[in-house]
Amino acid sequence: MSSENSTGRVSARNKRADALRNQQALLAAAAEVFVASGVDAPIRQIAAKAGVGTGTIYRHFPTRADLVTAVFRHQIEECAEAGSVLLADADSPFIALRQWIDLFVDFLVTKHGLADAMQSDSSGFAALHRYFLDRLLPVCAQLLDAAVEAGEIRAGTHPYELMRGIGNLCIGGGDPQYDPRRLVELLLCGLQRHPSE
Repeated sequence: MSSENSTGRVSARNKRADALRNQQALLAAAAEVFVASGVDAPIRQIAAKAGVGTGTIYRHFPTRADLVTAVFRHQIEECAEAGSVLLADADSPFIALRQWIDLFVDFLVTKHGLADAMQSDSSGFAALHRYFLDRLLPVCAQLLDAAVEAGEIRAGTHPYELMRGIGNLCIGGGDPQYDPRRLVELLLCGLQRHPSE
């Protein structure tokens, strides 16, 4: 009897792990589609990218706002977890900061459509914004501190200022002639210490 129970528990755990992996894959696919086509992209496009039926998406996320919110949280977690990994793997703290900011810019493309998708839920949007700041400000601070300590950037840049500035640069309104990455790169160049300093 006890072996049946333990087999049942292992099987249930495996199913939960599979369901979590599938949901993470679905959220990653939705994030890619949102970056490329905006948060108003057809659900069938997201389903095709994820390799699932539209019913699967609606079963997990009954409304577009539910899906966009889940993608937003998923991207926050990816961005938060990437900071320490990039810092450990990059050739320098400044390179890690630059790579993290690339991820952050990708994330911001999705975020700008979030307010429209959640128009009827202002308290939900405010809670997500708090979650965003709570998770990402410490990561940005860690990367900035490491780059300052390595002598690669000037001291005094606050994480909120940097993230807010990058966010403002990423508001392009879908203008195909505007590439926020170019201006973000100029901003990062301005942070760097020059050999004469």
